[in-house]
Amino acid sequence: MDAVNPFASQPPPIAWIEAHGAPRAALMLLHGLDMAPAQLAPLVASLKLPALVALPSGPVERPDGRRSWWPVDDAAREARIAAGPADLHDSHPPGREHARAAVLAAARELLERAPGLPLVVAGFSQGAMLALDCVFQAPPLALDALALWSASRLAFSEWMPGLHRLRGVRVELLHGSGDANLDVAAGRSLHDALAAAGADARWTTFDGGHEIPLQAWVGLRRLVRDVAAAHPARRAADDAP
Repeated sequence: MDAVNPFASQPPPIAWIEAHGAPRAALMLLHGLDMAPAQLAPLVASLKLPALVALPSGPVERPDGRRSWWPVDDAAREARIAAGPADLHDSHPPGREHARAAVLAAARELLERAPGLPLVVAGFSQGAMLALDCVFQAPPLALDALALWSASRLAFSEWMPGLHRLRGVRVELLHGSGDANLDVAAGRSLHDALAAAGADARWTTFDGGHEIPLQAWVGLRRLVRDVAAAHPARRAADDAP
């Protein structure tokens, strides 16, 4: 179990990756449980995206410099995984308000640095579910596209009144067919709920488990480029040719 006050320490600063060329979009990537932005930054940088990228850290400190977005009972989590892949639609983890506040603050700073640009949010596992929590809870996070890797519905009774906020928004969901943590059927149920609410939800599986495959990075690059192409950036007078 995390410390009694898991939010006592200050999270690391946001990791930033500059756009490849003139920025035409803004991207925020939310890591999964027991991860850190430093693990993801080199992969994101290799994509050479036309976007300014923000990689915030979860507010909960874990061993070995890893982070979490909310407190996690490790024994309960291990027991859940041992019982088989799960659907977390009826799980309501406490502490999500701190995580949402961190994400909203990061989004504000990102858009201050990239004013007028469309916002894409991507997340893996805990980070993917947090992205949706930020959209469906108040105050809501407004965005232009989502990439959700290995996600499930979470606190779904809380989300239901806000599902309409993704109407017409492109949401790409990717899930491992052999995911032993979050059931592939849970990911499909999430897709179906978003599609039924009017989101432009797109479902893909891959041959693998609870992980971020190469397919995710290729898809993210395509998504960001598509969003950027649909929302031409305003070019400052001093942009490089």
